[in-house]
Amino acid sequence: MYYKKLELPETEVYLYESIHSKGEHVSEHYHNVYQILYALDGEGTIILDGREYVFSKDCIVLIVPNSVHSIQAHTKLAVLVFAFSRMALGLFGEQGILNIFNNKSKHYELDPFTASEVRQLLRKMLFEQTDYDYLCQFATPVYLLETLLILARLHTVTRCNDANEMRSLRIREYINTHYFENITAQHLASRFGISTRYMNDIFKAKFNETPLQYLQKVRINRAKELLLETDKDIISICFEVGYESLSTFYRTFRNLTGISPNKFRTSQVYSNHKVSFHN
Repeated sequence: MYYKKLELPETEVYLYESIHSKGEHVSEHYHNVYQILYALDGEGTIILDGREYVFSKDCIVLIVPNSVHSIQAHTKLAVLVFAFSRMALGLFGEQGILNIFNNKSKHYELDPFTASEVRQLLRKMLFEQTDYDYLCQFATPVYLLETLLILARLHTVTRCNDANEMRSLRIREYINTHYFENITAQHLASRFGISTRYMNDIFKAKFNETPLQYLQKVRINRAKELLLETDKDIISICFEVGYESLSTFYRTFRNLTGISPNKFRTSQVYSNHKVSFHN
């Protein structure tokens, strides 16, 4: 085991490629900075603080400072390495997101949707390292923070052994955090690499409703919060929760609550009712 020093640029972040030939073994070592390792292609194993994990395409690991790790390539293994210091994130690093990981290295096997998100962020960071303009120095930490946010949410997701249950939980989490976007059943299914029918079946088996039924409830529950807690105009609320048409918003709201948004806001029955964001 040995200490390997990594020199970072002034931005305190650096993304680079690491290619390992078949059979190559990277001996146990550690750094004084954080690393995110993303397997682009190939198969291998990675040891983090004495525990061995599969490290192949769409696997990602967060390595904290002074964490001992090594890699064994079973085939040619292409890895993107993102090295950064806590300083790169400013207050977000000092007081926030990095604390979620409890100073422990983490290994994740990504589902197709999450892998697609991470790959796109890595592409953006590679572009920003071209120094296209002076704003590049500000962009990379932003994309790093987005990547860490994805990993933090994966870290807090309840562990389960059933693959369909995990897919259903991921779909629900996606809806909870993207309900304001233009989501269709086809869009949602393609994000997770499954058919629409299969998606509906596994989600309904877990939650007794389809993803789009759940989406409407999340949107309307958020609208209820805004109606009760703000004086925003109804058209603004309609826009904020993801509806393109006011008539669709009114119709969905009435179907789920039995009254219009206006009556909901003014009704004494609901004036002291605490609305839950999620079911």
